[in-house]
Amino acid sequence: MAIRDLMPSLWKKSEVPVRRREAENPFFALQSEMNRLFDEFFRGFEPTPFRRLGERPGAFRPSVDVVETDKEIVVKAELPGMEEKDMAVLVSDDALTITGEKKDEREEQGKEYYHLERTYGSFRRVIPLPEAVDRDKIACRFKNGVLIVSIPKTGAAPRAQKVPIKAE
Repeated sequence: MAIRDLMPSLWKKSEVPVRRREAENPFFALQSEMNRLFDEFFRGFEPTPFRRLGERPGAFRPSVDVVETDKEIVVKAELPGMEEKDMAVLVSDDALTITGEKKDEREEQGKEYYHLERTYGSFRRVIPLPEAVDRDKIACRFKNGVLIVSIPKTGAAPRAQKVPIKAE
């Protein structure tokens, strides 16, 4: 049953308000189908709403895992194909920052072809730190493309203070 069959019969079939233009003109149907095809083809190419300003699409952004235990915070960053000289770990009052630059150059030469490909990208990951960590005893290790940063906690719990509420 079509939706126009549910409409009052006092309208002529061509005057039904929900009737589409495509049914009347084959060019509208063709245009609608072309719009649908282009929408499906380009789906996924629109910019991510949470992409940072200035960040290129496909830029290198290493994955980082942060695990907190009673004694320490462990940060693991996957940095495949990099060496320790290509990165830096900085500690400030309230954050741990991991920065670096990945460079890769591949050259392949055959009898009838020559292929050279260069890729590069810099990254910066900032992990906020709580107040109850010992910033002087932070240790970093890098092995098999994984950077592990161990941040020991101090025994002191972060200070919390209750603020009285005044009713007016």
